[in-house]
Amino acid sequence: ENISDFSLNITDCTQVVVPEEVFFTVAAAGILENLLVLVAVIRNKNLHLPMYFFICSLAISDMLGSLYKTLENIFIILCKMGYLTRRGDFEKKLDDAMDSMFILSLLGSIFSLLAIAADRYITIFYALRYHNIMTLRRALVILAIIWTFCAGSSIAIALFSYEAATVIPFTILFPLMMFFILCLYVHMFLLARSHAKKIASLPTSTVHQRTNMKGAITLTIFLGVFLCCWAPFVLHILLARFCPHNPYCACYMSIFHVNGTLIMCNAIIDPMIFAFRSPELRSTFKKMFYCAR
Repeated sequence: ENISDFSLNITDCTQVVVPEEVFFTVAAAGILENLLVLVAVIRNKNLHLPMYFFICSLAISDMLGSLYKTLENIFIILCKMGYLTRRGDFEKKLDDAMDSMFILSLLGSIFSLLAIAADRYITIFYALRYHNIMTLRRALVILAIIWTFCAGSSIAIALFSYEAATVIPFTILFPLMMFFILCLYVHMFLLARSHAKKIASLPTSTVHQRTNMKGAITLTIFLGVFLCCWAPFVLHILLARFCPHNPYCACYMSIFHVNGTLIMCNAIIDPMIFAFRSPELRSTFKKMFYCAR
């Protein structure tokens, strides 16, 4: 709040305000779409595979992001109506809880994408041993470790968010993990060509390789959407912490609401990618809608 007030005095950039109705509409759509993905995977036993469990983890992260922005806007409305104050102890606890949910959503998305990338890598280069390497039990253990780490980290970061020693590792983690996933992709696609030629003599190799590469392309789309939706908000956090009094930084921070809307758009786009790229999910969605009708 102090940064926003100060920025109005040092920049001519107009504060961009997104209507609350837009926030609630986009957030509700994101929650419902990802909930639909979770229900589809639970109901269809053919989808009880490590890859789809990792996709469910990403869907939960998207739901948390939409839920965070929804609750934040509700509390802002209550503050404007006078039911809550901005400096009370109860309000501070609520703010810490929402910050923790936001960080949990971001970390959950990053590590879920990393798990999906690793799963695709094993599928492509260790196709014959995939079911021995990535068992359902190991996938569940990986998810348990991911969410335990993310939950602990989100609570710690939310409690000590005013310390530079906390903000710096958190903001560095985002580009570091994205760089690691990008390196994994480059390695994956460079070796995929030579790997495809070596196993071309196998009867089902062409179809199998084509299916695996389709999964890698889907993951690439996920990563691109994630970067476009989350990177502006992470940049906002960096600028607010390290150059709040700079006119150019303040001008960028005037589009804070737009950056928040992009986060919720990520929760809407991801399920569309699921439905568009996965025939099994499309079939499950159709059956669910037909049963509902």
